[in-house]
Amino acid sequence: MGSVLLEREEALAAAVRAGESARSGAGRWLVFGAAAGTGRTTVLREVAGREAAGGAMRVLRADCSPEESGFPFALVRQLFPEDGEVPFADLPAAEEQMVFHRLVTRLARTADRRPVLLAVDDLHDADMASRRWLGYLARRLADLPVLLVLTECREKGTAVLPSATGTSVVLRPLGPEAVARLVSARGHGSDWAELCIRACAGNPVLVHALLADLREGPLPRSLSELGGSRYRDAIVHWIRARATPWSRRLALALAVAGGGAALLGGALLHEAAGLRPDHRAASAGASALRRLFSHPLAREAALAAVDPAELCALRGRIARLLDERGAPTADVAAQLLHLDRPGEEWMTQSLEDAAEDAVRGGRVDEATAFLRHALTAPLTPGRRAGLTLRLGALELPRSADAGIRRLRAALELHADRHERAAVAPALGAALVARGRTDTAMRVMSQVGSAVDDGELVRVLQTTAAVMASHDAVAWRNAVARMRELAATAPAAVEPLACGLVTEYEVGNGRLSAAEALGRVLPRLAAPVDPRLRDGWLGTAATLLQWADRLDEARALAEEALPAPPALPDLTDIGRQCLISVRAEAALWAGDFRRVIAENAPLLDACAGQGIRMPHLASMVALAHCELGHRAHAQRLLAGLDEESADSSWEWNELHYARASLHMAEGNWQAALDDYLSCGRGQSARDFVSPVATPWRSGAALALVGLGQPARALDLAEEELRHARTWGTPRTVSRALRAHAAAVGGRRGLESLSEAAAVLRTAPAPVELVETLLDLGHARIHVGNSRKGREDLHEAHALALRLLAPDPTEHPDAPATGRLLRATGKALRASGARGTRRHATGSAALTRAERRIVELAAQGQTNAQIGEVLHLARRTVETHLTNAYRKLGVTRRTQLASRLTGTGTAVSSSARSLTTSG
Repeated sequence: MGSVLLEREEALAAAVRAGESARSGAGRWLVFGAAAGTGRTTVLREVAGREAAGGAMRVLRADCSPEESGFPFALVRQLFPEDGEVPFADLPAAEEQMVFHRLVTRLARTADRRPVLLAVDDLHDADMASRRWLGYLARRLADLPVLLVLTECREKGTAVLPSATGTSVVLRPLGPEAVARLVSARGHGSDWAELCIRACAGNPVLVHALLADLREGPLPRSLSELGGSRYRDAIVHWIRARATPWSRRLALALAVAGGGAALLGGALLHEAAGLRPDHRAASAGASALRRLFSHPLAREAALAAVDPAELCALRGRIARLLDERGAPTADVAAQLLHLDRPGEEWMTQSLEDAAEDAVRGGRVDEATAFLRHALTAPLTPGRRAGLTLRLGALELPRSADAGIRRLRAALELHADRHERAAVAPALGAALVARGRTDTAMRVMSQVGSAVDDGELVRVLQTTAAVMASHDAVAWRNAVARMRELAATAPAAVEPLACGLVTEYEVGNGRLSAAEALGRVLPRLAAPVDPRLRDGWLGTAATLLQWADRLDEARALAEEALPAPPALPDLTDIGRQCLISVRAEAALWAGDFRRVIAENAPLLDACAGQGIRMPHLASMVALAHCELGHRAHAQRLLAGLDEESADSSWEWNELHYARASLHMAEGNWQAALDDYLSCGRGQSARDFVSPVATPWRSGAALALVGLGQPARALDLAEEELRHARTWGTPRTVSRALRAHAAAVGGRRGLESLSEAAAVLRTAPAPVELVETLLDLGHARIHVGNSRKGREDLHEAHALALRLLAPDPTEHPDAPATGRLLRATGKALRASGARGTRRHATGSAALTRAERRIVELAAQGQTNAQIGEVLHLARRTVETHLTNAYRKLGVTRRTQLASRLTGTGTAVSSSARSLTTSG
């Protein structure tokens, strides 16, 4: 049996029985019914070949075709080509019966000499006169040595023949095992077999066509990736020439509906195809067509066979039905994208809704495609302006100039001054992101000057003031206006006006953290104009962050920013600020991986597209540096074009970040140059406070490294004066650390001790590690080695806790990073025990560490362990951190399983320690 006849045993066995009966004088008929491409013709040829072998039977063949179906007796003439008396026209009933009788008599005489096999392919395409003759013959087969074998497409009808003289056999699609055997015979693996199973739905013709088209390499995702076109041509030929109208319509509906076919269901799919759901052929062919056209290769081939106008109409019907059924907006919009233009309002709305869903899912390219197509619809000016505005916001990160052009178009589409005032802030924010703050201010001024609504004018002025923070001169002028405005502004505008003035005065060194919070916190509960909400949140979050209220600052940011993977909207100047606050608050908290995870996607999207975000890039670069990715950090900062830098505060942040990287490398002069550049930029903005960029502290440390302590002391003392004015532990400790480096000796030790003390109550882990490092060195230097090593051990423990690898992402990665390298090096230089070897496992635990771990494994808290063992809580934490590293754990619940010995032994040991304590 040939490989193509897999799973055809039943059909061939029926043919053998019928052939034996016919050769014995009792003729039989046999019909092989199947869908197109299921191998009817191949089975017919196999049967004819077997019966003709050795001259057992004479074979008369006929192949029916649609082209000859209108000519009477066309099939009969193929069977009896020498009979010149076969008529060419329909006959009256009596004359037709005479012809039928004569033909059967002639066939009987022929069969008397040798049994005859009549092989008729595609009976469904036979002319009606010939079909009637076959029925006449079937009723007389019982006494004739004749075997009549027919094939027919079951979708096009079923022949009605007398059951007494024959039977019908349905040829089913090939099963998965048979297809896999065909694929394996070609030398291909299971992945190709799976493709053939899914893309061919058991159709042997398609399986062989696809196998002929496949080529080496990855599995194809589209027809263009196939090595040939046999698979496509087979489906195209079936749709154009062989399919019934019903099958053709249903196939196209399935191909067009794609993933939405399941949601539509049978009845609606038939409605979309223009079919009656109760069509008789539905049950016979629908399931096979659904299986075939569930695969994208089959759908693509089907769509290639149809006129675009027909497809367009079908897509419109399916889109409407999907929309009415409540299908996902992406399924509806996917159909509408193929229309020349969405001609109805519901289509435009569906595209817009799909775009918003795509934005929330982080699929910006998909969203822009939906909005661009929506703009081809006939729209009112206001509707067009709204869609254009949204599209411009999406295009901005990926192409600043394209996004700005789109936003300008949205502005110009509005004739109404109030509507223009609603668009201007988006265009202004985009221009700020592009580095064109001066142009943004002109846009806001021009639009505002044409508005005669006093409240709206104040809203525009306040929004423009937020933008002005990116230009030193404009910022100073804007703050002066905000002072005047804050006194007379409506209640819904006043919080932002007051917040901007507060932000300036903090930078100017006039306010303490307590005073700033006194202004901000009461206003957080006050009602704010929705148009100013994000700007107010941005300003409030900035002040909260500076005041070391990091969790509250992040909460305000997360209130307005979308959750990943969606990218934030850069056409809102307040959200631009909140992006920066969210990043810097995470950096200050020591959550370096979060900084990267939340902000790297936005930087990647904007890379090389004209959007300048030096502050965000600086935060991500510093996070990479802290994690030990110094080369990546340097590349991030080097990619920023400083030639186009302006007086925006963001460039000062860049200089500060770059200086920090130089300090980590020990390049004191380069660090000093960047710290001083940062200072000049901040001074130009009247920003003297160390709350954002403590450049004086950094410059002082660099000067000490360069051997210039006197000059360093001047900067450090000035920094300390401003830091004490602001009064947060972070700013004070940083200034004290710089002061200690400049003065050295006992005075330096006092400054470092004060810095460490104030930091223990602050959410400033990086500063605490750095201060403990300096404090440990200073104590060792003055001869207090024991206390100094304790400080270094504590710094190392904190660094381990801060930089421990994420167990869910990097279960086997060792802890690393700038602070760990620094603390480890300091411990080794101090000669502290356990630092010259990197021992791991329970055997590496010191006696004190083991005692503490055993108690912790039993569920004791750090405070309880300290009471039992008469240790300070800080000492318990240090020992536990060291033990975590040695045991390779990240959680308390993992301790027991990592200790040598059974859990019972641990429990007993812990109880004895408790008792003895």
